[in-house]
Amino acid sequence: MPYREALNLQRSLVKERQAGHVPDMLLLLEHPHVITLGASARHETENVLASSEELTRRGVDLYEVQRGGDVTYHGPGQLVVYPILDLKPDRCDAHRYVRDLEEVIVRTAREFSVSAERLPDLTGVWVNGKKLAAIGVRLSRWVTSHGFAVNVNTDLNYFNLIRPCGISDRGVTSLTALTGRRVLIPEVSSILIQSFRTVFQL
Repeated sequence: MPYREALNLQRSLVKERQAGHVPDMLLLLEHPHVITLGASARHETENVLASSEELTRRGVDLYEVQRGGDVTYHGPGQLVVYPILDLKPDRCDAHRYVRDLEEVIVRTAREFSVSAERLPDLTGVWVNGKKLAAIGVRLSRWVTSHGFAVNVNTDLNYFNLIRPCGISDRGVTSLTALTGRRVLIPEVSSILIQSFRTVFQL
């Protein structure tokens, strides 16, 4: 799904959720090549290492978005998950919400015999110091949007176009790189949904 289309869909669903017209839901999808700039990078693009000409040549779009975090890349082979959840009345804690998302990813990775972890002061999920999943969320009247992205069989070379999340001394990895076999999006999706249900008690 093109990034702008997913952005518009999220905005629409957030309004519907705030009004109580739709239930909590997860959007699971893949994007064509795109770089997004979160709140930490919206007015400074120093962590985008490629020129606008190179991005155009490689077919990579660039968007400024209203989510937390710095710069990240989305593309084919990456499972992007946008939870549209009303955290009221008993989950109104942004820090807890992000930690719970990390727990969903850690549990999902475990099903592929991958030991993933959190790192102090760094959002996301990591394996051997390399980022497996990036997180960037938005809360509007305690309804969530944006979310996280898990590298499943992503072409990791595209991350060379940016300084992921503004961090220069750590690399990125994928479930395919970690398991030594091509892991597919559908198998990760089904496990992740179950992990999400468990962690969020939905």
